[in-house]
Amino acid sequence: MDGSDGKFERAFLNEQKLRLAAEQLLKDKSSVLVAINNELQKKVADLEHQQMLFVQTEKMATLGTLSAGVAHEINTPLAYAMSNVESLQNASPLLVALLKLNEQYLNNEIKESRFKHEIDILNLQYPYAWIYNNLQGQINDSVEGLKRIKQIVHDLLNFAHPTSSQDKQLADVTTGANNALRLLSSKLKLCEIKTRFEPLPLIWCNLSSINQIFVNLLMNAWQACELDLEKGCIIEVNIFELNTNICIEIKDNGCGMNEDTIAHMFDPFYTTKEVGKGTGMGMTLVYAMVSDHGGKVEVNSTLGTGTTIRCLLPLKV
Repeated sequence: MDGSDGKFERAFLNEQKLRLAAEQLLKDKSSVLVAINNELQKKVADLEHQQMLFVQTEKMATLGTLSAGVAHEINTPLAYAMSNVESLQNASPLLVALLKLNEQYLNNEIKESRFKHEIDILNLQYPYAWIYNNLQGQINDSVEGLKRIKQIVHDLLNFAHPTSSQDKQLADVTTGANNALRLLSSKLKLCEIKTRFEPLPLIWCNLSSINQIFVNLLMNAWQACELDLEKGCIIEVNIFELNTNICIEIKDNGCGMNEDTIAHMFDPFYTTKEVGKGTGMGMTLVYAMVSDHGGKVEVNSTLGTGTTIRCLLPLKV
């Protein structure tokens, strides 16, 4: 019995030793995996931060390209408003004097004859007819001009707002198209813009990203047509439901692309534009933002004929 007990004890001790070694190995491997996972999470966070910086840089580059046109869009209604306000400023002494006279007459502080006499004097100094014939029109023009400026500033702020992958909401994709078309109105004024927006359900999306997708695609379409101004620029913006997706389709009749350009168009910093006319990140960011929404990008282009780009966004992510 003693011999068998000794063998059993040695076997038990060996098994216990091996089990402890295995447990320690598993613990060590788990610690390594936790460290690797933490490092990966940090790398992913860094990549997301870098992507946000790239997106913001591209936005600023686009705003720089649009700055002259935007300044014109703001200056025109601002000039109308300032001119009208100056006219109203010149007429304000008359309006103030009339209001005071009216109050004095109603309070029986002056007689009717004096009231009429003062009215006649004011009419000689400030012809009433000119004022009441122009007053309402000046006010209306000023209000419309200031509303236009407010809308331009609102569109610029929406576009320039830093994008975060967390900023998703139920929204209408058509809103992004309208925002982009307003923002680019000065650039696209020589283009024939055709739109077809079908009624669509709201989808869970980042509206700031949707705005930039439209802006980048429209800028590319405009620049493709800019190379051949004699042919004229025709850009189609279509939004419709396709199977289980919302399809954003931008067509142009521009210069088109060859197979090599199509193969590299989503590569970071790849551009066929002249130095200073593009960052090479426009289509890279379109691809990244569409992918962030669980979608895909399709490209069909023919040299000398034009390009059609489709962004398919799933109705349910």
